[in-house]
Amino acid sequence: MLAFFRRALSSWAVLGLLGLVMLAFIITGVGTPSGLGGFGIGGADKLASVGRESVTAPQVTTQVNRYLSRVQQEQPEATMAMLIRDGLFDQLLDSLITAMAMTAFATDHGLAASDRLIDGEIASAPAFQNVAGKFDPDLFRRALEAQRLDEQELRDGLRDQMLQRQLLVPATDAPRVPEALARAYAELLLEQRSAMIGLVPAAVVGPGAEPTEAEVAAFFKQRIDRYTIPERRVLRYAAFDLEQVAATAQATEAEIEAAYKARAAEFGPTETRTLSQVVLPDERTAREFASRLSGGQSFADAARQAGFQAPDTALGSLTRERFERVSSPSVAAAAFALPKGGVTPPTRSPLGWHIVRVENIETTPGRPLASVRDELAREINQRKQEEALTALVTRIEDAIGQGASFDEVVRDNQLTARDTPPITATGSAPDQPDFRLAPDLAPILKPGFDMSPDEDPVIETLTSNQRYALLAVSRVIPAAPPPLAEVRERVHADLIGERSLARARTMAQQIADKANGGAAIRDAFRQASANLPGLESLTISRIDFAQRQQAAPVPIQLMFRMAKGKTRIVADPAGRGYFVVNVTEVVPGDISKQPQLVEMTRRQLAPSFRTEYGEQFAQAIRREMNVKRNEEAIARLRSQLQNNTAPQ
Repeated sequence: MLAFFRRALSSWAVLGLLGLVMLAFIITGVGTPSGLGGFGIGGADKLASVGRESVTAPQVTTQVNRYLSRVQQEQPEATMAMLIRDGLFDQLLDSLITAMAMTAFATDHGLAASDRLIDGEIASAPAFQNVAGKFDPDLFRRALEAQRLDEQELRDGLRDQMLQRQLLVPATDAPRVPEALARAYAELLLEQRSAMIGLVPAAVVGPGAEPTEAEVAAFFKQRIDRYTIPERRVLRYAAFDLEQVAATAQATEAEIEAAYKARAAEFGPTETRTLSQVVLPDERTAREFASRLSGGQSFADAARQAGFQAPDTALGSLTRERFERVSSPSVAAAAFALPKGGVTPPTRSPLGWHIVRVENIETTPGRPLASVRDELAREINQRKQEEALTALVTRIEDAIGQGASFDEVVRDNQLTARDTPPITATGSAPDQPDFRLAPDLAPILKPGFDMSPDEDPVIETLTSNQRYALLAVSRVIPAAPPPLAEVRERVHADLIGERSLARARTMAQQIADKANGGAAIRDAFRQASANLPGLESLTISRIDFAQRQQAAPVPIQLMFRMAKGKTRIVADPAGRGYFVVNVTEVVPGDISKQPQLVEMTRRQLAPSFRTEYGEQFAQAIRREMNVKRNEEAIARLRSQLQNNTAPQ
């Protein structure tokens, strides 16, 4: 996973466009960099200067800690030492310096990002939108509070990002790849290579002499990190849910009857009417329409004469309440007072003058209490149990606030306490390999490893409004290696494996040296050991290799990085030993056989050119803005971070 973040930071163009910036971090739930352009605070080590601005140690410490939090979302065991060891600290620092240089350059050259543009960026962020896809000010406020940011801090970061984008997009957009270059690469794709490949297995070569006890002990000491068990904790918890309060939260007969009465409209008899209607603009026109009906003309004919088509007048089947909403109370009252076939007199609403004909009447009998008793009881039980559960949570939190211990809360509320075995932050138990923490208890892991044994117990939500857990830390077992005696067999096997691999590498290199010295590859293999598996011949074109490059076996990857006649070795990723690769033939490609590859190659090279343009442009800006690094201060901060003594 650290390799993923390293790759993400290695492309400056990607960093500038997608941004190690506010929205990206808020959306993923991790703290955000605070204004990539605001590094002017003094009074601390200056790690770099960008024109008149400075990057200081406390500011970079904040960014590095936040970035580590981001990494730990995917790799919980990641540490600051790992981040520094893998070079992420230096890449992050360099990216922040470059981002500041671009912001300063953009400002000096008159580029700007308006408040309205920033408003649009914020409003379009999914993290701040409700289920309807609309910007929600409450979500926005809560997101900022969760990350301990104020709105201005977010706006400053977005403004910097937009300025950087204004610089990068024109500089990297639509790069043109020269045809001659595309042709050369296309011909290279058609190149065909042949090689002889053989494996020198560690299992065949063996470790040599049996390791002594002293050698096993020394190996264990040298590789102590490999065997160190991460910090483990015994978590004490008492889960409780709706069942805990079910017995005391049952619907009474009076509550059921009250609920039935309150929903009389739902459970009582219902009447729907199929209606036809015309709405006329004034009273005179409406009375003329009514006169035609009184004279014997049908409603349909009168409506047609008034300019209405059948779809215009047919309202379908409606309840009184529904019809009232689309007309008015007076119109609905008139229509529902008539028998089937009746026609209302002209009745006024805000829409005009209505004349309504009752085409049909349907009555649905009501549902008696007996038929809905169980349904009402379930609904009341659910509501009362959720209320009782919420009251129980509040009662427990109040008790904790007044100093009650875990055991006292469990006893006073008739809960059942349980202890996990010593587990790691991922929920595994090294002493009990078969142990599995129940999936619904996963929410207790992070808080359980954030709190200390002397902290008060806490309530954690397992399932909102349904299930909770009282949580405390019973015991903390610091990270430590086990006694050698407990893992001796594993250490011995690891030592044998490493020695066998080392001997396999030596033998493979000897074979390669002989082949590079002029010996036939088959003879070099045969002379090394009669027990080695045979060589295999392979022929493949570069275009076939490119199509499966990520999944191609390492010997094939190596053969496309070698000259004809050369022999090299490469470790088997599976740890079986070392491959020996001898390139026997290289046949150049002939683009005349597939001329369409030239244009395809131009398109495929374009993203690489875009990245290259972006990186060169960024470096030019750094030179223009007179970026200077304080290597002594950077080394000091790197050491402080590794030893957890960095300025905050």
